[in-house]
Amino acid sequence: MTLSEKKNNTPTLNNRKAYHEYTIMETFEAGISLQGTEVKSLRAGKANFTDAFAFVSGEEVWLKELHISSYDQGSYMNHEPKRDRKLLLHKNEIRTLDKGVQQKGHTIVPLKLYFVRGKAKLQIGLAKGKKLYDKRDSIKEKDIKRQMKRNLKEGVRFKA
Repeated sequence: MTLSEKKNNTPTLNNRKAYHEYTIMETFEAGISLQGTEVKSLRAGKANFTDAFAFVSGEEVWLKELHISSYDQGSYMNHEPKRDRKLLLHKNEIRTLDKGVQQKGHTIVPLKLYFVRGKAKLQIGLAKGKKLYDKRDSIKEKDIKRQMKRNLKEGVRFKA
């Protein structure tokens, strides 16, 4: 087996709730400043996005409330599960996020956590909160698309 044929066994963690709660305006890929035991816990898939968000502080972006469980084989040097983590972005991306967050109702939410060439990456999105009727509309659209795919698969055609 060559290096390119090797399968990447690291999990991709998705924040499915964010797509339900928010309308994603723009996405960015950010690196995360992590400690060693945090990386090992992420590779084991032990992270929780509940209540996680990012904020801009000066010229830096910080991630708050991302819970990464402590590593099982860790020693007394284990990390704190809910510490603030610095996100690594370019200056122009930080400025774009800062301008976006200043608008009313906009926030930065984590969408996906994955590994690229051994480095942990976080996909964040500039998002605007949905109202209850927007959530109902998106659920209805999703159901209609699912039904259409099911009907096409079965070979059933609708008459207009």
